[in-house]
Amino acid sequence: MSKVSVYNQMGKVVGEVELADGIFHVNPDTALVHEVLVAQRANARRSIASTLTKGEVRGGGKKPWKQKGTGRARQGSTRSPQWIGGGITFGPSSERNWSQKVNKKTKRKALFMALSDKLEQKKILVVDKISTDSPKTKVAAQLWKNLPLDKTTLFIAAGSQPLLMRMMKNLQQAKLVSAESVNLQDVLTYRTLVFLQDGLQAFEKIYV
Repeated sequence: MSKVSVYNQMGKVVGEVELADGIFHVNPDTALVHEVLVAQRANARRSIASTLTKGEVRGGGKKPWKQKGTGRARQGSTRSPQWIGGGITFGPSSERNWSQKVNKKTKRKALFMALSDKLEQKKILVVDKISTDSPKTKVAAQLWKNLPLDKTTLFIAAGSQPLLMRMMKNLQQAKLVSAESVNLQDVLTYRTLVFLQDGLQAFEKIYV
């Protein structure tokens, strides 16, 4: 097991903690990580664009002109696709399902690979706790001055943290999630991961 330093919110080292090898020491497989990331993004996708087919457009019940004798091409409805205001052929539908199925073990393994890579890059920090009597944004912003954080940081806590959420919500460079909500896309998106000590314990309890 690897040992990492535990900081307090003022940036001082106050101890050490061991990280589970099964989570933070997994050999990388970029193809697998890419597969899971693409699936996660696809599963979050929602179809917004939607068009009407010939049968869904209102009107057009009457035949525009008689079948023969006019010299014009025969037409059955003004709602056919070739007419202005007609239905759309093969247009987008709000009912389209973009979701992709990914094996649970595969998702978990890809997450561990991303975490292992962060640890290798020394982009994982453990903080004993973040507390304040005044849950203001400037208190959270001070963390970037006290701790070796990159521009974007993902904070991981145990369960919901209403006060900490209030502190973080106006910081574009930060995101707070609970231990059970950690996902591959967030780990790859944010440059630094900060586990609160109870959040690390909760996270390892879920997966070990």
